[in-house]
Amino acid sequence: MILGREKILELIRNREIVIDPFDEKNVGAASIDLTLGNVFRTFKKSMKVVEIKEETDYKEFTSLITLNDGYMMLTPGELVHGITRERVRLPPYISGRIEGRSRFARLGLLVHISSGFVAPGSDGKIVLEIANLSPSPLAIFPGTKICQLILEEVNPPAEYNGRFKGQEFP
Repeated sequence: MILGREKILELIRNREIVIDPFDEKNVGAASIDLTLGNVFRTFKKSMKVVEIKEETDYKEFTSLITLNDGYMMLTPGELVHGITRERVRLPPYISGRIEGRSRFARLGLLVHISSGFVAPGSDGKIVLEIANLSPSPLAIFPGTKICQLILEEVNPPAEYNGRFKGQEFP
């Protein structure tokens, strides 16, 4: 069952869900808007074939960039990794899904490619695979409400303890 605004606020007040920093204005009818952080990973220009295998490390093909001000420019077809400004901690009985915002999707911005699931027990910032599907360059600004987190009950409770738990960088 998807959680509504009142249940989300109750769980946050009781510190069962932690969103840091938190702004109550970002809680909608059945989701929480999350903002874009200032750290990105861009793909290195290479003609090397990337093998899609479990042991392939994306860090080998990307470079970390921190913006102190300004924006990240995405050319048509470009993909970058971004991260939310907010750290999200979920209990073992709540999972989440990241969805883009319609206002930006209509401009050609894709916020996650296929990894929108936030596992129960997660604790960290959420990495976003951001792509420009439009024919025009897009400028994305840290601090923008870039996506929404939809929360659902997990029954029975389960907890994620994978390699991305506690992530701080894309």
